[in-house]
Amino acid sequence: MRSQRKKVTFRNQEGIELAGLMELTQGELKGVALFAHCFTCGKDINSASRIARALANRGIAVLRFDFTGLGSSDGDFGNTNFSSNVEDLISAADYLAAEYQTPAILIGHSLGGTAVLSAAAELSDVKAVVTIGSPAEPDHVAHQFGNSIQLIEEQGVAEVNLAGRKFTIKKHFLEDIREHSVLEKVKKLKCAKLFFHSPVDAIVNIEQAAKIYQAAHHPKSFVSLDNADHLLMKSADAEYVADTLSAWVKRYLPALNEATPEVANNHVLVAEKNQRFTRSVYSDDHAWFADEPVSVGGDNIGPDPYEHLLAALGTCTSMTMRMYANRKQWPVQDIYVSLQHARQHVKDCECDVEDNLSPEAMLDIIQRTIRIEGDQLTDEQKQRLLDIADKCPVHKTLTNTIVIKTVSE
Repeated sequence: MRSQRKKVTFRNQEGIELAGLMELTQGELKGVALFAHCFTCGKDINSASRIARALANRGIAVLRFDFTGLGSSDGDFGNTNFSSNVEDLISAADYLAAEYQTPAILIGHSLGGTAVLSAAAELSDVKAVVTIGSPAEPDHVAHQFGNSIQLIEEQGVAEVNLAGRKFTIKKHFLEDIREHSVLEKVKKLKCAKLFFHSPVDAIVNIEQAAKIYQAAHHPKSFVSLDNADHLLMKSADAEYVADTLSAWVKRYLPALNEATPEVANNHVLVAEKNQRFTRSVYSDDHAWFADEPVSVGGDNIGPDPYEHLLAALGTCTSMTMRMYANRKQWPVQDIYVSLQHARQHVKDCECDVEDNLSPEAMLDIIQRTIRIEGDQLTDEQKQRLLDIADKCPVHKTLTNTIVIKTVSE
């Protein structure tokens, strides 16, 4: 499926004509996204183009446009502020709803990400919000003005050099960004949220992403961009964001998920983070990393595959025992489950195995050690809880005949 581009225009709430670019899919339209560019950038920045194209190739049309006074849009940039950017986004969403369909995804880069967080609070049909290198509050952008802040305060206006270009910044801009509290809006967002940020971002430090993540409620996910720069100038960084975002958003747009409901309820997606062992793992509402130890060539930033396997059994065991204890109202204080995996020959294993197995055959042995704490528990209650441990669904799955079906997508 290849995307195609179409130039569009629409008017904001002030009647100013804004220029946009629709990245359209040639196949079935499965959703619409709205992209907000970084502060003083434009719709044609490489990162925006790559992300829009990746989504369009997966059936999601994307509108990226120039804010008032920037790029091909009309208006005076000097008369704009953060509030007007949010209003432009809402106007863009209205245009999409009228011409295509209501945008389900809002994506914002840098201050554009802060703006989409604010706009999402006013757009009830948004299913997911994505930010890339975004500050927690709009007033963070003021540090780019340097010594000009005092001049703006005193004279009401000043010319500021930003990334080699000169922009007129007026006092009302500073006043506007200081009045906004986006984090308060983030706390109320019920849609899914994905935050990208680089730990070496020199424009917006990663502590800003931490503030947004801490303020947000689940479902939320965070993806580190490793050594990426703020503008994602390296094509590999922009493509990684595009690929990860495209994979992540599938769970929030039913039209993109061709799996049956039974499979979707227990769906896990694994995507490459590098071309060694590090992997990004996504479930219905969570994201984390899998890796291998440094000793075998990994970066050790997440559990290895067998640790995931043991964790699945251990957590299921503990949860099942706790549910039973609570239902019985038994005084269980804590449950600890320790697990180890090893491989042994049948002849070396003191365990019940099928008689037809060769003594030289290899067995996968998981040793599960359970400690139940509760001073008032009887021996009978503790033994019953140990029996219940074998009833956990993951235990049953691992001891059942497992069929793994592999299909190509």
